[in-house]
Amino acid sequence: MIAKLKGLVDSTGEDWAIIDVQGVGYLVSGSSRTLMALPRIGEAVGLHIETIVREDSLSLFGFADIQERDLFRLLTSVQGVGAKVALAILSALSPTDLQNAIAAQDKTAVSRAKGVGPKVATRIVTELKDKVTGLVFQPKGVQMATDTSGSLSSDTDNSAVADAVSALSNLGYKPMDAHAAVARVLGDLDEDADVGTIVPAALKELSAL
Repeated sequence: MIAKLKGLVDSTGEDWAIIDVQGVGYLVSGSSRTLMALPRIGEAVGLHIETIVREDSLSLFGFADIQERDLFRLLTSVQGVGAKVALAILSALSPTDLQNAIAAQDKTAVSRAKGVGPKVATRIVTELKDKVTGLVFQPKGVQMATDTSGSLSSDTDNSAVADAVSALSNLGYKPMDAHAAVARVLGDLDEDADVGTIVPAALKELSAL
């Protein structure tokens, strides 16, 4: 099983790249985000790889970082979401935006990706909500803990976070934007921050955009 490739960029296309590893060219599919981040032809590159083996094929999918690879795995675990659709979603939304859209149950944001209809978008945000909620706050340094059920939870009361997102949504902000703003400010607030503290801070964050 191929998990990582290090070599030289041989050539690229709209949704693929060939990585030359000591004279062997590996055809790798990727999101537009990853492919646009590749260095120039002939320069060194390293990609995290997801290998999918089927009866009649072996396909490699490359990612610039582990976060995008892990989201690809989650997306393809949803019924009706194949590798092509998963890459389309990762091309339309950054990993953080996708996590926030799922956590906020914003199926409209997910359905902006090519080939993703309302039913598939609804299935994605519904099935993956519990799997990505813990990841959304991590970039800002909010430590994640594992509760007795084995699921991830934030040090900040999740009910306060949900209420803050709901309050911002009621003020007219898109669920994904509201969730993203709350995620950004949590790292600067006390662990016991309540709705009355989170909402003003998030509003200040939103007004600065």
